[in-house]
Parts: sequence; C-alpha cells; structure tokens
Amino acid sequence: MTDRELMAAALELAKEAAAAGEVPVGCVIARNGQIVATGRNRREKDKTALGHGEIEAISNACKALGGWRLWDCTLYVTLEPCPMCAGAIINARIPRVVYGASDAKCGACGSVCDLFSMAFNHHPQVEKGILEAECGALLQEFFQNLRLELRTRPKWRKPETE
Repeated sequence: MTDRELMAAALELAKEAAAAGEVPVGCVIARNGQIVATGRNRREKDKTALGHGEIEAISNACKALGGWRLWDCTLYVTLEPCPMCAGAIINARIPRVVYGASDAKCGACGSVCDLFSMAFNHHPQVEKGILEAECGALLQEFFQNLRLELRTRPKWRKPETE
C-alpha cells in the first residue's frame, strides 16, 4: 500500500472516532506497506488522558509483532503527534512518522516543538501533509459541531441547599 492509501485507512479510523464523539484522530502502523496495527482516539470512552490513537496503535503493534521495538514500521496518523505520543514513538524506535494535519496547539513534530530533533537516542524521519486537507477538514467539522452542541446544552447549576 502507498502512503496515501495508508493515510486513507487512518482517516477512516478518525471518522469512526468522530462518530463515537471522540476527537477524530486515527492511526495506522504499517510494515512493508501492510497494516499491522491500528488505533483511534478513545479518551472520552475510556476516561483516560492516555487514550490517543497513536498510543493504542503502538500498543497493538507491539502485541501483534511480539516486541516493543517497532524499528521496521511506519506510523501514519491524521494529526501531528502530541508530546506524549512523540515520546512513545521515540521509545518504540519507530523510524518514520507520516501525518496529515499539523497541530498548532500541541504538535510535537515541529509545530509547537520538535521532540524528534532533541538529544534523544532515536530520531524518526517525519513526513507531513499527506491528505492534509481531508484530515484538517474532519477536525474542523468536528470542533464546529462540538461548539454548536455546547452552546445548546443546558448549563449546569449548583443545586440549591435547603
């Protein structure tokens, strides 16, 4: 499979996340052009800050391949990895990261900071902008809908005491 095809698979996972009320981020890990593991955001469902698509995909890849070193894999993700996910990528020794949309608020592959250029023992190659418009549009639509929903939700009020 090509980079575009693998990113398209990650984008489908992001759409699943959006349909489940999660921030639409999907991730695919491939080896020799074949998908070995997938993940998508599940923070709301699982009630954990660790529920990022990259973390789920890395965990699934380690289980599928029988080890924690993913030195012969490429990670495809629809949104630029955050510092936590970039750290997991470094620790898993993933040599190549491909992402769709940049993240100006939390991106750790060049937008806010670049963890991969720091003095760690591993420095993944990064390719950005694959299906960028599609990835960005999905995120933009999700957050527009969320803002509309939040405006129409009843406001919580502290119960009056007797």
